[in-house]
Amino acid sequence: MARFVWYVTKRILSYIVMIFVATSLTFFLASAFMNPRSNLEQRTPRPPQESIEANLNRANLNDKTPVIERYQIWITNLFTKFDLGMTPTGDSVNREMSSKFMASIELMTPATILSVVIGVSLGVYTAQRQYQWQDRFFSGVASVLLVIPTVVMAILIVFAAIEINARAGSRIFYVTDLSSGDTGNFFTWLIDFLQHIILPTIVLTIVSSVGYHLSQRTYLLDEMHADYVRTARAKGLTRKKAIRKHALRVSLIPTAVSVAFSLAGIFTGAVMTEKVFAIHGLGEYFINCINNNNIHGAVAVAAFSGAMTLVGALLADLFAAALDPRIKMS
Repeated sequence: MARFVWYVTKRILSYIVMIFVATSLTFFLASAFMNPRSNLEQRTPRPPQESIEANLNRANLNDKTPVIERYQIWITNLFTKFDLGMTPTGDSVNREMSSKFMASIELMTPATILSVVIGVSLGVYTAQRQYQWQDRFFSGVASVLLVIPTVVMAILIVFAAIEINARAGSRIFYVTDLSSGDTGNFFTWLIDFLQHIILPTIVLTIVSSVGYHLSQRTYLLDEMHADYVRTARAKGLTRKKAIRKHALRVSLIPTAVSVAFSLAGIFTGAVMTEKVFAIHGLGEYFINCINNNNIHGAVAVAAFSGAMTLVGALLADLFAAALDPRIKMS
C-alpha cells in the first residue's frame, strides 16, 4: 500500500510540473499570436485611446506591458485567488468557463458511458462470433458509420427528429440547447432535459462506440489466439471460460487506457456536435476564444485539457495494473 501511495504521489507531482510548464508556454504563445487590442480598436464608434488602454490594463492584456510582467500578474492571481483572468471585454473567465464546463458535463457524461458500454460489448460479442453473420453485420454497419462525418450524422438525426415531431403532432425532441429555461419541479426538469439531450447523445454515442467496438474486437481476437489461452483450453477450460477468465481481461487493458486518455476530449472534443445543436460547451468556447483574441480563456481551456490528459495517463496506469496483476507499481 505504501508503495502504491508513493507511486501515485510521485506521478501527481511530476504531472503538476508538466502542467505548469505547458500552461506557461501556452500563455506566451497565445500572447504572441493574439491581439486583444484589435477587439477594442475595431468597435464602431472607436473608443478613445485612453479608454482602450484602461480596458486592456484592467484585463491585464495590454501588449504595451512586457509579456513577462503580464505573465507574473496572471500566474500570481491564479495561485492566490484561482482567478483565470479576464476577457478583452472585461468579463471573468472563471464565470464563463463554469457554465461551459457544466454544459460539457451534461452533454458528454451519458454519451461517454453509453459509447463505452455499447462499443466494448459489441466488440466482445462479435469477436466471439468471428466470420459469423452477427460479426459481418455489426462490423459492416460500424465500417459505414465510421466514414460518416460527425456533422453529417448530426444533421441526419436532426432531420429525423423533426420528421418524428411533425408526425407526432407535438414536440418530442428538441434540437437546440440543453434546457427550455425555468421548468419548475425536478420531474419536469428531467423530462425537459431528456428531450434536449437525447439527440446529441445519440450522435456522440454512435461516433464513439464505433471506435470502441472495432478496437475491442481486434484486441480480443488477438488474445483469443495467444498461447496462454491455448494452454488454458488444453488444461480443460471451455472456450467461453478461457476467453472470460483470461483473454477478455487482458484485451480490456488497451481499451481502458484509451477511455482514460479520452478525458480531455470528453470536455473539448465535441465542437461539431455543439455547433449543430447550439450547445455552449468548452469545445465551442475554445474556438470562440481563439477567434475573439481571448488569451486568458484559451490558456484556461488548454490548461484544463492538459490536466485532464495527465489525469487520464494516471488512470490508464491504474486500470492496467488492476486488470493485469503482472504489472507492478514501482
